[in-house]
Amino acid sequence: MKSQPLSHLKNSSPHFLETYLTWSKREQLKSANQVIIDGKTLDIASVVTVARNSCPADIDRSDEVVERVNSSVKFLEEYLSKGYCIYGVNTGFGGSAGSRTSQLTALQSALLQLTQTGVLTEGDFKPDVSNYDVGFHSMPVTWVRATMLVRCNHLLRGYSGVRLEVIDAVLQLLRKGLTPIIPLRGSVSASGDLMPLSYIAGVLEGNLDIQVHWEEGTASKVISAREALDIAGISPIVLGPKEGLGLVNGTAASAAVAALAAYEANQLAVLSQILTAMSCEALSGTAESYHPFIAEIRPHVGQIEVAANIRSFLMGTKLAETPENRDRARPGLFQDRYPLRSASQWLGPQLEDLNASIAQILVELNSTADNPVIDVATNEVLSGANFQAVSVTSAVEKIRLSLQMIGKLLFSLNSELVNPDLNKGLPANLAADDPSLSFTMKGVDINMAAYMSELAFLANPVSSHVQSAEMHNQSVNSLALISSRYTMQAVEVVSLMCAAHLYAVCQALDLRVLHNCYLEALEGRIRSIIRELFSGLQPEHQDDLCKHLSQSTRKSWAGSASYDLHDRCQSLSEAITPVLLSGIQKYGGQLSGQADRIALIETVQGRVSQESICLFQSMRNHFFREQNTASYLGGASKMLYTFVREDLKVPFHQGLVEHPTLECSGQQIKERPRKTIGSWISVIYAAIRDGRLHRPVMACLQDSQPEETRNGH
Repeated sequence: MKSQPLSHLKNSSPHFLETYLTWSKREQLKSANQVIIDGKTLDIASVVTVARNSCPADIDRSDEVVERVNSSVKFLEEYLSKGYCIYGVNTGFGGSAGSRTSQLTALQSALLQLTQTGVLTEGDFKPDVSNYDVGFHSMPVTWVRATMLVRCNHLLRGYSGVRLEVIDAVLQLLRKGLTPIIPLRGSVSASGDLMPLSYIAGVLEGNLDIQVHWEEGTASKVISAREALDIAGISPIVLGPKEGLGLVNGTAASAAVAALAAYEANQLAVLSQILTAMSCEALSGTAESYHPFIAEIRPHVGQIEVAANIRSFLMGTKLAETPENRDRARPGLFQDRYPLRSASQWLGPQLEDLNASIAQILVELNSTADNPVIDVATNEVLSGANFQAVSVTSAVEKIRLSLQMIGKLLFSLNSELVNPDLNKGLPANLAADDPSLSFTMKGVDINMAAYMSELAFLANPVSSHVQSAEMHNQSVNSLALISSRYTMQAVEVVSLMCAAHLYAVCQALDLRVLHNCYLEALEGRIRSIIRELFSGLQPEHQDDLCKHLSQSTRKSWAGSASYDLHDRCQSLSEAITPVLLSGIQKYGGQLSGQADRIALIETVQGRVSQESICLFQSMRNHFFREQNTASYLGGASKMLYTFVREDLKVPFHQGLVEHPTLECSGQQIKERPRKTIGSWISVIYAAIRDGRLHRPVMACLQDSQPEETRNGH
């Protein structure tokens, strides 16, 4: 997908615009392979690109940026020369701030000593060794890279008294692929993320007990902090007054992980809307639920946006009911169940919360978040609490709750897809062969319940579990990093749910096309049988009888979705008996030459039963070789379906024959690998997590952006 000019996007719907522009800028940064930071303009795209794509970052060397950093350092020196006390520079820390010292550089080392207290295990230093416990105790490398970038951006604002060469040294480590191994747990995120940030500062000191993960090309290994400095061409740094405090006393880790989570959550929010449209098609739903009038008379911006998006995603579909093919007398359930019908009302508020969270995170990325702060303009050093990261906590807890709501919708849609009592005629568990011996999506349905339970637990707030810390000095603390960590876990769980549902809905779409085509072909066969065996009827009476037979066969087929093929076709042939009897009673005068009408009905039943079985087997075998599903789908569904089937090469599941240990039959399967269902879902999951799926998702939104949102309505 080519980058689009921004002018035509300016009136797009709010969440789409934010998500698209962030993704688009990330693509541009990846191509440029450079991020420049100035303390004021760091955005989520830049954080993600540095963290996930190892994009090099550098300082804006403009006079303005250099001057404000140097001015704060110079002013701090002048302030100290007057004999003034400054918290954390010549006083103790936290509840120990009543002490005083003249050993300023030693005090900064003392700060690092008191904060470098996290737990790491041997497995964290040998990631290639299997971990048989609960997992690693260290932060993922991507989180550390993001944290280093954000902290440097905070310090470049010029209110922290940290030298430019110290900031540049951190970025030089990043550019060389050197990231400290930082303990995962131990921060209450007020007074900032002291513990994790202290390990970054420790590398600058050359602390021999701190280990560094080194990525060089495709190779990686763990080395000491001193070795890392040598590789980066940096001499061990003696931290000046307030530089230790300036490095560790901030919200960088919380804000960094929050930014990564927000990026992924936005992508999942868009994907969930496309999956809803695909589910609407697979369940033969209606676009009426997303009618603009419904949204306009309850004008929440999120609801309006979701309704417009899903409505546009369904344009061109031949499977869902649209205004062009609306059936005002449709049989059965007259309106869709809640997951489809209320999707815009359900997802809309989540988009609004995600937008609010993004705004909070963007402010935090470009804030001064330490204490004390230096105001050169008024010649003051001020003590406060900008390290209190409650804004980050607020943001990520909204994100996590939104992810839970998205997951609940996907769970409900998936349950409807696999349940033959709810899915409007699709086979039980979406099995392509006989459901008595093939349970294709049953395990996936169980997985979704497990994912949903975990996701619902993760949605609980962290902020309500604050404990007093550090001599009761930190009696209120944000727990922002803990909450951000759990939000990343929620991202992972929803990604699993999206992968599972995308696999299931592609299967359901294939089956819907197969079964719809079969029922149309079966109507033709039945029409031929009627014209042959009821030749005495006038053509218009034959047509009337065929019309009622068609209604009967479709109803029978929809109601026997859990039957094996033979039983399903037998049930279908029996279901037409009342229609045949009624037709004979109504038009019997025209059948004077066929006295044994019971035998005639039995003949029709036998023919229908046999031919319906043979017809389905023939069409299914052809479908196994070649699916034409894409031609029946709306634009967004077609794009995502094609990506799964062609780009990822995840095939239509043919049933029990797919099991890797069974004797293989069928040329189509012999020509490709047979995997477990979980392995195929894993292929989709990997594409979600590594970003490959983001491109078709963004293409769906861009190509399907509805006219009313383009015009700002």
